[in-house]
Amino acid sequence: MMGITAEINESVDFITSKSDLVPKIGLILGSGLGVMGDELSEKIAIPYDEIPYFKSSTVKGHNGRLLIGKLEGTPVMIMDGRFHYYEGYDMATVTYPVRVMAKLGIEKLIVTNSAGGCNPTFTPGNLMLITDHINFMGTNPLIGPNLEDFGTRFPDMSEAYDREFLDKVQTEAKKAHIDLKQGVYMGFSGPTYETPAEVRFAQIAGASAVGMSTVPEVIVAKHSGLKVLGISCITNLAAGLQFNLNHEEVVETTERVKEIFKKLVRLSVKTLTKVD
Repeated sequence: MMGITAEINESVDFITSKSDLVPKIGLILGSGLGVMGDELSEKIAIPYDEIPYFKSSTVKGHNGRLLIGKLEGTPVMIMDGRFHYYEGYDMATVTYPVRVMAKLGIEKLIVTNSAGGCNPTFTPGNLMLITDHINFMGTNPLIGPNLEDFGTRFPDMSEAYDREFLDKVQTEAKKAHIDLKQGVYMGFSGPTYETPAEVRFAQIAGASAVGMSTVPEVIVAKHSGLKVLGISCITNLAAGLQFNLNHEEVVETTERVKEIFKKLVRLSVKTLTKVD
């Protein structure tokens, strides 16, 4: 059976055969946030099911394609839709595209998600820079044999989200009159929304937002030596703070805030391009 390193190399070879651009920054787009794909110049789109060892995204709001192009003049690679643990994929599959990005030479990753706000001062439509995360998914993507080509057996997670990235984007966003929150993201396995008791637990633990993604990708990104900027779109208030949670509201909120979201991502790419 082919090992995962050989599989990654085959995926990389296929992707590089489709574009001459060398991406500098990778982006992972969450539910309903695929609008960034329309912003690229010199764009090519590769459906996930054409890329060796990629899987299909089965969730509404995830387009399931890899985009390569330029944003703010910088070559980027965008995951227009991600894989989730709750879809039945194992953690190696969920995080496989991050490994591919690292092998392609990407060193900076912007990861976005739609999240439930458990900070009572938040309102749907707020954008939050992720300062840290809590892994409450019940597993870890690094369990198993260590991929020595990527990183150490015991990676340091003291700064999972790059402090310099966060500070510089916050500063530039303020200049651009973009109101940004900051907070800790807590990752649950899903697919159920959290119970009110779980949300109260998250609040006690120090979380400002909860969701069902991002944490595995960031762990693997850090293991692979990537620097990460995280952005949550608060699409609803979490259980106990509002009633009738549903995915339709997630998609509706991201549609409502898409222009400010696009502005923030453009600003983030421009800012990170200048950071060593």
